[in-house]
Amino acid sequence: MEKKKAIALTYSQDQHLAPVVIAKGQGYVAEKIIEVAKRNNIPLYNNPALAEELINLEILTDIPPELFEAVAKVLAYVYHIDSK
Repeated sequence: MEKKKAIALTYSQDQHLAPVVIAKGQGYVAEKIIEVAKRNNIPLYNNPALAEELINLEILTDIPPELFEAVAKVLAYVYHIDSK
């Protein structure tokens, strides 16, 4: 069975050219990232294929251009949830 993965991203047009990985982990660390997100009412988005790509990035790294479209869908989802 494959370990659960979790990646936390941040993005601010004023501060970043692209979304940035601010936390990542597998197994126990992933569970803790998810727990903190839920406790702070941060929306969760489940996309195992995207998580597989993002888990390989270093923390505080901008996502690469080839992932812009996939991450844009995540951000659109989050903005939609936040607007409610």
